Amino acid sequence: MLLKSLFKPTENKWQPIVKALEAILGKDGVIQRKDELLTYECDGLTGYRQRPAIAVLPRTTEQVAAVVKLCHEHQIPWVARGAGTGLSGGALPLADGLLIVTARMRQILSVDLENQRVVVQPGVINNWVTQAVSGAGFYYAPDPSSQTVCSIGGNIAENSGGVHCLKYGATTNHVLGLKLVIPDGSIVEVGGYLPEMPGYDLTGLFVGSEGTLGIATEITLKILKTPESICVLLADFMSLEATAQSVADIIAAGIIPAGMEIMDNFSINAVEDVVATNCYPRDATAILLVELDGLPIEVQTNKHRVAEICRNNGARNTTSANDPETRLTMWKGRKAAFAAAGKMSPSYFVQDGVVPRNCLVEILGDINALGEKYGFRIANVFHAGDGNLHPLILYDNSVSGEWERVEELGGEILKRCVELGGSLSGEHGIGSDKNNFMPSMFNETDLETMAWVRDCFNPDHLANPNKLFPTPRSCGEAGNAQKSMEFKDLEVF
Repeated sequence: MLLKSLFKPTENKWQPIVKALEAILGKDGVIQRKDELLTYECDGLTGYRQRPAIAVLPRTTEQVAAVVKLCHEHQIPWVARGAGTGLSGGALPLADGLLIVTARMRQILSVDLENQRVVVQPGVINNWVTQAVSGAGFYYAPDPSSQTVCSIGGNIAENSGGVHCLKYGATTNHVLGLKLVIPDGSIVEVGGYLPEMPGYDLTGLFVGSEGTLGIATEITLKILKTPESICVLLADFMSLEATAQSVADIIAAGIIPAGMEIMDNFSINAVEDVVATNCYPRDATAILLVELDGLPIEVQTNKHRVAEICRNNGARNTTSANDPETRLTMWKGRKAAFAAAGKMSPSYFVQDGVVPRNCLVEILGDINALGEKYGFRIANVFHAGDGNLHPLILYDNSVSGEWERVEELGGEILKRCVELGGSLSGEHGIGSDKNNFMPSMFNETDLETMAWVRDCFNPDHLANPNKLFPTPRSCGEAGNAQKSMEFKDLEVF
């Protein structure tokens, strides 16, 4: 899928822009060779590809601001990109636009253990934050499956979650303050060092805005004290209904695990083939992973209660581990589920919908039925505690027409999630993949109100255009949508 060009610059008109960018960033900070730009033609959603006209690699807030100001002056649309691990096409470039890549902004600027704060640049990898403070007994809670490669800036844009979001919340719950470059090139600071600040919660507004309001260049994160005790319990079932009922019963018992994940038989065998944890019984219909943390007596008590709940729902076996090595092995398969899908199939497409917990069994039945209808195998892994599904649709992109059918199947899954009272996304964002499904969840007034917020920050729609909102003029913003964007006179260079 290719986005429409918002303007059509000629080759020679890019030359003064390139010279201005090189003056800001140096020649090594500007990428314009077509073969080098191939690196940036897509994010983790590889079904959508588009090379940008130019990519830039800033190192500081001031450089980002100068680049964005240049784009504002000449009405050049731009897209921000972090590590490129996103799964909704949120970092898909524009053919006639600029790509601002934060990969060189990888400094941990300060660590304040007394106040449990860390300040980082957006290119810092998620897992580096925990590595920086773990020796002192702290950690950073949001942990997407890609945490060893995804960057904090991308986590901010999509409000990423992970295994521990059930108890500790998604990224937004751990961001206190942001230094931002907004689309006119201004540098502003929102939030701060304290958990509660006066005025509008602009930090909360920005997290999850998918690059449509600006770029975060410095991020103040909250870190947590490592729990005194951690235990992972694995229960295997011969029934998905029983597995899902156990999830509901655990929450109903007043137990809030740090994480609670379900994997179906297809996923179990896929990850065992790839990473060989030897923890997951291959003949199980599903497994349930439950992580408990807190004070030792609390964890010990809840471990027995969770095991009893699972057995009462028909679990064949329950095993648990407190030592770090075995716990990591138990989680290894779940964390490797996406990679395992790549081993099983030439291509796969990860969807990201949400349903209420009591609808888990129903949506899984619907997903399986849809897979049979369209003729695709689907592996199911999901954050069971908050109903966030990640069905992996396996297909072969070399077969003509398969990608289009996969897109249609993914859309049917999302529509069903919304019909059951759920959401189009739990943590991967809307991006280019789901923006045209937004009217299935929001009415015209809802979407128009959201568009007003975007227009306050991004009135010319230069920052990540054609993302998040429907591209057809279906949300009541026809008068403002896709304003004419032509280069202004470039003789100033």
